[in-house]
Amino acid sequence: MSKDMSYAGVMARRPEIMKQAAGLDFSVFESGSIAFDYERMMREAGFTIEEIQKIQSEHGVGNTPIIELRNLTELARKCAPEGKGARIFIKDEASNASGSFKARRASTAVYQAKKLGYKGVVSATSGNYGAAVASQAAMYGLKCIVVQECYDSRGIGQPEIIEKARKCEALGAEVIQLSVGPELFYTFLTILEQTGYFNASLYTPYAIAGVETLGYEIATQFREKFGKDPDAVVVTNAGGGNLTGTARGLKKAGASPAIIAASVGLSGLHMASDTQFNKKSFTTGHTGFGMPFAMWPDRTDVPRSAARALRYMDRYVTINQGEVFYITEALASLEGLEKGPAGNTALTAAFSLAQEMDKDEMIVVQETEYTGAGKHIQPQLSFARDNGIELLFGDPKDEIPGKNIIFPSHPSLIKAQDADLDHMRKSLIKSALNNSKVTPNDADIVFLAEETNTNIDYVKSVVKELLS
Repeated sequence: MSKDMSYAGVMARRPEIMKQAAGLDFSVFESGSIAFDYERMMREAGFTIEEIQKIQSEHGVGNTPIIELRNLTELARKCAPEGKGARIFIKDEASNASGSFKARRASTAVYQAKKLGYKGVVSATSGNYGAAVASQAAMYGLKCIVVQECYDSRGIGQPEIIEKARKCEALGAEVIQLSVGPELFYTFLTILEQTGYFNASLYTPYAIAGVETLGYEIATQFREKFGKDPDAVVVTNAGGGNLTGTARGLKKAGASPAIIAASVGLSGLHMASDTQFNKKSFTTGHTGFGMPFAMWPDRTDVPRSAARALRYMDRYVTINQGEVFYITEALASLEGLEKGPAGNTALTAAFSLAQEMDKDEMIVVQETEYTGAGKHIQPQLSFARDNGIELLFGDPKDEIPGKNIIFPSHPSLIKAQDADLDHMRKSLIKSALNNSKVTPNDADIVFLAEETNTNIDYVKSVVKELLS
């Protein structure tokens, strides 16, 4: 009997397809209530830091340099109060094979696929991860399919996404480009089922474990160079895997800097909206991913996401599109470094945050990415103008996503804005209660305290408020 390949039929088989394609039974970590054993899930990924370092070092990944941005630091100090202006550093992840930190995620995911005997890997992504998976798959001799959400219903695709598709193809992957909407996940599931390939998801424990070396390297490199840990680490935040893996790696190295998430503020634009898809000038590292995934991580292509950013972040800030474009140009003209927009999101936040910190403190931007034809400022801004976005100079705080991009008329106008972490924590607890339909038990309360980076008393008070 042939399988039901309708949308409803495929979605009904989702748990079965995912289990087969991930090589991991997520149900064994679940309690039947709200809580699940997150740390056991991460342990059973089966990688130590030393093992990951070996895997990555043999496949062009890891041991990337730390670079001090002296000129950008000096500019920040000119805008800062007396005695303020921390030293700004970047961890240059563009030097990885494929050109971004996501090579770390791909290295362990593709290694696991090879180890388990899969013939190929599939990744659903519009970004750097597709190129990373394609690169690692080529090294391991595996087939690779990248499913990419690329176009609106008019067939118009964003320059950055198109450029990344070409990179994936150059690295040997088959790229399937789709329009915005539910078609992406349906197609992804059907490909997994029909090919029997491995789900090289961004959100498995294998992928997140691969990022732990990034945090571990930051700690060890700063100790070797400066005899101390950095005071703050700024991480561009979208789905949360970057922050989660980095924070876990820092913790395993015994380091405890402030972990600060940064996203481009795109409030008012909906990621899944066809009409709004091409109104944004950033394809990742924005609040359209960052906020929802932080408030409920389990909305990914695996039953339980290993990316659980709210567990680890001490602060969450947003910056505006015009500010990121400005800092991208400043990085090139002042430091002679051309980097893509994702890492420059965190750099823009760091430029502002450094002005709050003392001069003897150190703040590190945890990743950069390669640049390319579609990632340059000009094609992005031309695309914005073609889609009715007004380009202005002035105060970025007046920027309205989807209507204009405002470049700061002076660098002192670049100001990171704090997101309401308390609201996000309460939203996560509310989602947990609504999705589970149970009254939380003691184990659930402990789990939610870990999920929200708070304590048992805080969770109990929020639960009481929500249930009253």
